[in-house]
Amino acid sequence: MKRSVAIIGTRGYPSYYGGFETAVRRLAPFLADAGWDVTVYGRKGSVQADDPERHDGVRSVYSWGVNSKSLSTLSFGATATASAFVRKPDVALIMNVANGFFLPALRARGVPTLLNVDGIEWDRAKWNRAAKSVFRAGAVMSARWADELVFDARAIGDRWKHEFKADGTFIPYGGDTHEELPVDAGLQHRGYVLYVARFVPENSVNEFFRAAEVLSRRWPVVIVGSDGFHGDFDTAAKALAEGSSQIRWLGHVNDDDRLKSLWQHAGAYFHGHSVGGTNPALVQAMASGAPTVARDTVYNRETLAGTGVFVQPDADSIVERVDEMMTSGDGERLGQAARDRAQTEYSWHGVCSAYETALVGLIDKKQR
Repeated sequence: MKRSVAIIGTRGYPSYYGGFETAVRRLAPFLADAGWDVTVYGRKGSVQADDPERHDGVRSVYSWGVNSKSLSTLSFGATATASAFVRKPDVALIMNVANGFFLPALRARGVPTLLNVDGIEWDRAKWNRAAKSVFRAGAVMSARWADELVFDARAIGDRWKHEFKADGTFIPYGGDTHEELPVDAGLQHRGYVLYVARFVPENSVNEFFRAAEVLSRRWPVVIVGSDGFHGDFDTAAKALAEGSSQIRWLGHVNDDDRLKSLWQHAGAYFHGHSVGGTNPALVQAMASGAPTVARDTVYNRETLAGTGVFVQPDADSIVERVDEMMTSGDGERLGQAARDRAQTEYSWHGVCSAYETALVGLIDKKQR
């Protein structure tokens, strides 16, 4: 008999927006190929119906919600949960603790839930005090009502054990190792500095933009990302690119192969994320063999181990460490070490298999 799973809490399938979407883009077809009946809830307009990556065995259901920074997750999560309540899948995979408020409904319906907590959302600078309170309350609900929690970093699991007395399963993000890809037009192998991030304060955007002005005097600098709202960070990135022929701002890049190529051929990739756990961009950068200079956090140290170098989040330190990476000759060695680590510790097959094991375990537990 076919097992059924509902996936709630992302923008849909296949989507390229962030970490949750990246995971679901790999997990949903993996489960479908393994014989599951897979439904992914999403938001109309967030995915392309004719996307060549779409798997015929994955059903997309669009729920209703309010497209705004503060209400999107809650409103779309509520309506997706209501639909799943009616459909009653064998198990539900929930992304984001903001959806923890709706877990009692699924519990009452007899649907076991596996919830990925993501990072520590209430620590993120992009949220105001009210939003942080909502995420913190959602975390309390998640700890109380989820049948099992997923932590994408062991350090996240430690934090939950300390704050909420809650245990869970460690399942990180994955990356794709790949053959050599062509260098992006106008760039040279190991000849440029790269930054890839969503433009939010906790990703060291301001610090890197200041560093980029200095670094661009010696090296081409490629910036990939956007704030998604044509806001101040986008304006600043545009001004940097217009003010220097050495700085390119590419905006948000959906082309996976192009991103992998940029990581593969960079002389130094600066990873400025500070709040999340195992970051999917960092894992893919490692899998592509990028020589990485990362903001010094417990999460980045856990992911990179000894395959990168670490830096404090100020422009002068970033310039110094990136310059060292570009000139020291260590880039090829560190890039290969990172690639080897990604292949061993962060393969997508291992990640998807771990999710399937956890989902099957919840179904079996319910049946027992």
